[in-house]
Amino acid sequence: MIKDTILDALNKQIKLEGDSSQLYLAMASWAEVKGLEGTANFLYSHADEERMHMLKLIKFINERGGKAFVPQIEEPKQDFTTLKEVFTAILNHECFVSESINEIVGLTLEERDYSTHNFLQWYVSEQIEEEKLARNILDKLEMIGSDKGGLYLFDRDIVTLSADTTAE
Repeated sequence: MIKDTILDALNKQIKLEGDSSQLYLAMASWAEVKGLEGTANFLYSHADEERMHMLKLIKFINERGGKAFVPQIEEPKQDFTTLKEVFTAILNHECFVSESINEIVGLTLEERDYSTHNFLQWYVSEQIEEEKLARNILDKLEMIGSDKGGLYLFDRDIVTLSADTTAE
């Protein structure tokens, strides 16, 4: 049986993952209407990935004898001025998510809940990859600056980027 303190923390993480999915979805929609089809597809894919993170938590809680709570999702920011603003917001958000995961990991150790601790290691690794990807994309956008040709190539190629393919 999952302890109430762990259950509460995981249910809060469910909301955070759902909010993350909505944020990526809003960013994807913004990019799509700006003609940034590659970026939009990249962000739509990440919105789906964040939803899967949420579902993974829900299933884990329910399998451990708890009751997952599916909260109301907050409306994310809808408008952005630049891709750099979008990916800066993504990096900041992913760092926030990492902090939240780390807090729960610490709680599992305090509560001696090693099953949940083990389960959360996937999220710890995932967050390292997400932060790395956002930083590498921001580095690329910094190199491009205001060069429209560079932006065109970036938008064309972003769909091939993942945390595993970006430079160390």
